[in-house]
Amino acid sequence: MEKKEIVALVLAGGKGKRLKGLTRKNAKPAVFYGGKYRIVDFVLSNLANSNINNVGLITQYESVELNDYTSSGKHWGFDGNNSSFSLLSPREKEDSSSWYKGTADAVYQNIDFIEKLGSDYVLIASSDHIYKMNYSKMLNYLIEKDGDVAIATIDVKKEETTRFGILTLDHSNLVTSFVEKPRNSTSTKASMGIYIFKSKVLIDALKADSKIENSSHDFGKDIIPYLLRKNKKIYGFNFYGYWRDVGTVSSLWQANM
Repeated sequence: MEKKEIVALVLAGGKGKRLKGLTRKNAKPAVFYGGKYRIVDFVLSNLANSNINNVGLITQYESVELNDYTSSGKHWGFDGNNSSFSLLSPREKEDSSSWYKGTADAVYQNIDFIEKLGSDYVLIASSDHIYKMNYSKMLNYLIEKDGDVAIATIDVKKEETTRFGILTLDHSNLVTSFVEKPRNSTSTKASMGIYIFKSKVLIDALKADSKIENSSHDFGKDIIPYLLRKNKKIYGFNFYGYWRDVGTVSSLWQANM
């Protein structure tokens, strides 16, 4: 298979409990939005419009309708000769089998997908946000900086910082600290849950994290702090467009309106 510059893994396996009845029998990314569309349409459309056409959709909770809706990825053009779309659900392997234990573990259990495509970079994105973004600009930014990781950031109100991973950046946008949902923070730079990693940096970090028994296997809580301790070059990529986390019934309704 031809080597690709970047491959995308989309996290779509969470329960979305705060959406109550809307996700009782349905995955959050498959919840309807704006009439006939689904929440997952946004991240997949962003990928297609950014010319990132090798995508793995990581599913787990109540994934039947989501799998049926996304199918082969043909609605976003991922079924062409130079593209691919894979549904990555937990599976029994020769040496083990288990449910995904966290966002990082979900990617760790699919390292073979990354290695098969042999990409230089890996984009990790959530599938439950409403926004329009060109990821290729973020990739080019990371390449220009010769960094190891780029984290998409957005400015939030001070009273909202307890809901997000909060970054502190220096004058060159290098991340100097990262705290997941801090009680008090002077910074208002929030992570959007969108990361681009050098593939080797990501794979090495995931393998190290998998051996830590008390890890929560989460990107914000474990992987990013680990890479900061290893003095990896992590940059914030500032995003100034529309972005909404539709994790509650009221926020979903407001975004629809």
